[in-house]
Amino acid sequence: MSTQASRGDIAAFDVARIRAGFPILSRQVHGKPLVYFDNANTSQKPIEVIDAVDRFYRETNANVARAVHSLGEAATSAYEGARDKIARFINAPTRDEVIFTSGTTQAMNTVAYSDALPRLQPGDEILVTTMEHHANIVPWQLVAARTGAKVIAAPITQSGELIVEEFIARLNPRVKLAGVTHVSNVLGTINPIRELAKACRAHGIPLLVDGSQAAPHLSIDVQALGCDFYALTGHKLYGPTGTGVLWARKELLAEMPPFFGGGEMIRTVSFDGTTFADAPHKFEAGTPNIAGFVGLGAAIDYVNRIGLDTIGAIEGELAAYMGDALKSVPGLRLFGEAKDKAAVFSFLIDGVHAHDLATLLDHEGVAVRSGHHCAHPLMQFYGVPATARASLAFYNTREEIEAFIAAIAKVRKLLA
Repeated sequence: MSTQASRGDIAAFDVARIRAGFPILSRQVHGKPLVYFDNANTSQKPIEVIDAVDRFYRETNANVARAVHSLGEAATSAYEGARDKIARFINAPTRDEVIFTSGTTQAMNTVAYSDALPRLQPGDEILVTTMEHHANIVPWQLVAARTGAKVIAAPITQSGELIVEEFIARLNPRVKLAGVTHVSNVLGTINPIRELAKACRAHGIPLLVDGSQAAPHLSIDVQALGCDFYALTGHKLYGPTGTGVLWARKELLAEMPPFFGGGEMIRTVSFDGTTFADAPHKFEAGTPNIAGFVGLGAAIDYVNRIGLDTIGAIEGELAAYMGDALKSVPGLRLFGEAKDKAAVFSFLIDGVHAHDLATLLDHEGVAVRSGHHCAHPLMQFYGVPATARASLAFYNTREEIEAFIAAIAKVRKLLA
């Protein structure tokens, strides 16, 4: 993973101090120090985020946009302040292009039902890739089934890299939307979004990017990327669960009808009809997860203080160390060895089921993921039902990697 952080920034990084700011990292599991390697699933939360949520409920709790009393105004200010932080974090041209969602899944469904569904006709296509998460497959299948469209997938190599020329070759006039993950949640592959966006733009095809795994690790600039939609989730970005973002170009949002109706997304309501608010509020019906977004704002402040360049550099060094360590394990098969890769490692060990491996590692205090990782088509591509997955964050250490490798050796010996 590329980074512009200096060697001095890395040398000055105090991982012990950082870890002390994440309360859960000091706990034990089965009497062993916790080694948390499930960051691609959800990240742990720094005390600043925990305190922000706690402080909101203790001192500010009120609904947003519905009260002129002091608590209501304070809650609205904190909630909308998070929108400003997110807009800056992804370099959105305007805050009005930032829609709050419950996560990437809701963001994808918003595009599916508000953008794709009204436009799709029989014979149309939605292009994705073989490495996509189900959130970037299933919503398109649902709207395709209602319209007579179909979902097609661009292939990848055995090393887990998108075959870019094959993706571009599929950008024919039938394709009305393309969707691609920025960073694969299974393989760690970092896809060339700018190149894909340029190709899509040349064909007049909107591109949606699933940024769930990218936002915690890479600097995101939606204007430079050139995509049309970008989705991310808060709980992988050191923020609370139930928070997410859909960014979309303002002109697209203006054309998209809301698919979820209720309070706060309207201008006027009568029994003769309803007029809707402008974006982003047109897509934010009902009472939102106010405290969650206050916490997400605190998470972005936290990440910005450390710096994504520094985070990327630390994780890059950890990824290199982890990759070498895993390759030294006898009988281990690694999935995803792209040249441009995040610190996500999916693997299997000969003769050991992924679930058994994860269960036994847990007894050594090591938390890894096992299963299909919401990527059935990718598992089918590799011909396996499941893998184990270890995913790192900047608060992990080489010592934890060594403990992880030692735990694998113990499991192998136990099952021999």
